Amino acid sequence: MCEIFAGQDPADYEPETRRLRLNGQSTSIRLERSFWQIVDEIAASEGVTTPAFVSRLHSEVLQLRGEARNFTSLLRCACLIRTRRTLGHVETIAAE
Repeated sequence: MCEIFAGQDPADYEPETRRLRLNGQSTSIRLERSFWQIVDEIAASEGVTTPAFVSRLHSEVLQLRGEARNFTSLLRCACLIRTRRTLGHVETIAAE
């Protein structure tokens, strides 16, 4: 089983830093490439660019919870939510 995890392509977990604006302020966010791919997919499914999606998410978090203590962790967890929902949807279809 560990071969599945240990044998993954190192490029997938290579960190990538992207510069963007959050609420008008320039910042940079560093995530592993695999997470950026999922964030890109989420943005595309929402019909917006990745920077626009990340900025909107940041604004919504500010409104709901105040400042996120670790926004990059929040992004990673958003990717997990997306993946779990996608897998749950696939499992539901397979069960039918």
